[in-house]
Amino acid sequence: MDCPCRDSGILKNAKPFRKSSHREDKQVKANKGAAGIDGMKVGDFPDFAKAHWEKVISKLAKGSYSPSPVRSVQIPKAGGKFRQLGIPTVLDRVIQQAISQVLTPLYEPHFSEHSHGFRPKRSAHGAIEEMLRESNIMGSKCHVVDCDLAAFFDTVDHQKLMGKLRERIADPGLLKLIYGYLKAGAIPSKLTREEREEERTEKDEGVPQGGPLSPLLANILLNELDHELERRGHKFVRYADDFVILCRSLRAGERILQSITKYLSTELKLTVNQTKSQVVKLRDASFLGFEIVRAGIWWTEKSRKKFKDRIREITERTRGHSPTKVVSELKTYVRGAMNYYGRGMKFGEARELDRWMRSRMRLYHWKQWGRPRTRRRKLIALGIGREEVHMASRSRKGPWRICHTSIVLRAMTVGWLDDQGIPNIEKQWSLIRYPNGPKRPRG
Repeated sequence: MDCPCRDSGILKNAKPFRKSSHREDKQVKANKGAAGIDGMKVGDFPDFAKAHWEKVISKLAKGSYSPSPVRSVQIPKAGGKFRQLGIPTVLDRVIQQAISQVLTPLYEPHFSEHSHGFRPKRSAHGAIEEMLRESNIMGSKCHVVDCDLAAFFDTVDHQKLMGKLRERIADPGLLKLIYGYLKAGAIPSKLTREEREEERTEKDEGVPQGGPLSPLLANILLNELDHELERRGHKFVRYADDFVILCRSLRAGERILQSITKYLSTELKLTVNQTKSQVVKLRDASFLGFEIVRAGIWWTEKSRKKFKDRIREITERTRGHSPTKVVSELKTYVRGAMNYYGRGMKFGEARELDRWMRSRMRLYHWKQWGRPRTRRRKLIALGIGREEVHMASRSRKGPWRICHTSIVLRAMTVGWLDDQGIPNIEKQWSLIRYPNGPKRPRG
């Protein structure tokens, strides 16, 4: 089968790759990310490329380029568990980004309309909205088959994935390079150079979660699942390795779950997590942090707790960071979290969270001020009388109670906190729900 990748310039033609490399480098910079095992940061890459790019191009063209192992790191998850990430070197990220940008147009037309993860002009919001549309058609009898793939990225079978790639890619050099990334192995963080080779682990399965190429490879493999579900006539929605199937009864859902579990095991060599997979009524189902209640999309209680827990971490009063740094972290997190969860949040919740977050920041400032003398000076500067200041700075109430007293509320007003740069959840909610401003009454 002929393949556009044969003349893409990634492997055999150095000149086109050189022209496109600036675009891939910009994309990697935009995604930022930590350094790989070589310690090179994204900002150091231009100087490295000036000195070594011709050599890299030559190796790619000859098929002798050897990808570096990824740096293995653990990211905390809910429940005290960890997610394993593999961070490639900046050079490998640039090359992977180039491969992804060439392969994406080749595979996009063949992906299912019900797949929303890591695809152009698609998102998690689109996935949950499709779930809402399909559930509305089914009505009150709608049940959800919630399938959880156990450690998907760690268990992808290399031979199965390479077989799927060979169906559309004819260039053996490109296939060899992709296989090299799959087999590159992982090295734990904080090891000496001598320890690295001893600790390097290679597997016959798994796609390192953290590289630019991994999401596309996951979609290529799971596209076979999508088409199988379509062939069976199921209504489903998938976002990366998370997918739900809609049906009309508990019994039908149980049959579907059993059948799909067998299919995934035998055909794709993937395992369904039996303890997390279930068949439930629509009102009891959650997908991508949202749930559907009374034909509306709302964030789940688990998502709300995750949101508040992260704000607690940022505003933890014993952190020792300056309030300016804490506010900067708050703004970054709240902006991203609101862009994701905002459309599933009620106005009353946004207002309540705003009040709570401001209380957290008042508490942080109060602890930063430390000594009674400093607190008196700060309160006086904020317009509180000397008699009241003495009462507040010498009070035996706990810090949380002090920060809810009238004295502290009059000192650290909402306006003052806004001036410090505290993000406003209520305003962000309004911009998300009403980007063109609030609706005006008719007449």
